[in-house]
Amino acid sequence: MEEWDIQYKELLSMPEQSYRLIDIRDEASMSYGMIPGAEWLPTETIEQNLDAADKEKKLVLYCTRGALSEECAEVLREKGYDAVSLEGGYTRWLLERMEAEQKKEEEEPGEELLRAEEIEKSIRKKFHKRLFSRFAKAVREYELVQEGDRIAVCISGGKDSMLMAKLFQELKKHNKFPFEVEYLVMDPGYSELNRKLIEQNAKMMGIPIKIFESDIFDAVFDVEKSPCYLCARMRRGHLYSKAKELGCNKIALGHHYDDVIETILMGMLYGAQAQTMMPKLHSTNFEGMELIRPLYLVREDDIKHWRDYNHLHFLQCACRFTETCSTCSADGSSASKRMEIKHLIAKLKETNPYVEGNIFKSVENVNLSTVIAYKENGVKHHFLESYDEQA
Repeated sequence: MEEWDIQYKELLSMPEQSYRLIDIRDEASMSYGMIPGAEWLPTETIEQNLDAADKEKKLVLYCTRGALSEECAEVLREKGYDAVSLEGGYTRWLLERMEAEQKKEEEEPGEELLRAEEIEKSIRKKFHKRLFSRFAKAVREYELVQEGDRIAVCISGGKDSMLMAKLFQELKKHNKFPFEVEYLVMDPGYSELNRKLIEQNAKMMGIPIKIFESDIFDAVFDVEKSPCYLCARMRRGHLYSKAKELGCNKIALGHHYDDVIETILMGMLYGAQAQTMMPKLHSTNFEGMELIRPLYLVREDDIKHWRDYNHLHFLQCACRFTETCSTCSADGSSASKRMEIKHLIAKLKETNPYVEGNIFKSVENVNLSTVIAYKENGVKHHFLESYDEQA
């Protein structure tokens, strides 16, 4: 342990009024969960939220793994504050928490089974309407699961894919036709800590995962331009390949309703195009394979509510190269732009409570007779092509 680091167990032995526990991660990372008792003050806002009284307390900062918080604590120490970094950051705290739960299971056999049953019960009871019903509606409305399917449920270790796995387990209990599921985790080069967190979460939640390795992180390590975009594309290709090897004809990804409407606006505002994230797609590189998105109608706030209700904690990103991996997203787009869109939608919702639904429905109500041009199968069509015929 570094001289200016502090361990979480040491923090617990201190009087609460003697320190401030501060989460300095960005908004995207913070939204995936915080350490109990912490307050969120991203790096750029810390100093304006401190006063003279804080020089009498110990300021305990944490980020994802401890690198950024060490730098920030050093800056504050130079300004007279007793600032330290929480050793290992949020990731280390998560691991220690899980190890404590594992020890409890060893001392009280059956505790882990009860935990999984509680999580499943919350889906059947408290969150049935907002989670399972919307999941089942998407499966039915977009014909995502069909008789004889063998589906690779792709689990990254985050809240969305973990919930998707539990919803598939629930669907299997009530399915009206036979289909099979594989719970697939790809390790593209995770750190030992991150892989252990995914394994322990899956075990606690009763998800029988299959893990396979790839060298994607090594392959993109020296890529300077859009490494996250390349990483996302390569990960998807590896998932298709492994799923096909296991006899699957579909892979399921955990994109939700909010991802869909954010993608629509991002395409318009940053890409100058009207498009959406489709509920299912045929693979262009793997014949006979499809990609499905069963959380298509599930709201992110409901996923967070389910997570917090069950006291679950997940990593946002397990990339070993960056501190928070805040640039990562499913489609390789910048998380800062996605966060801008989140804020824009929230602002619009203040005066129009139906704005989210309207954005979603906009791509279901496209009137081609009022569109200047559109593309179909890669071919661009202009309204002038048929304008005189219509007359």
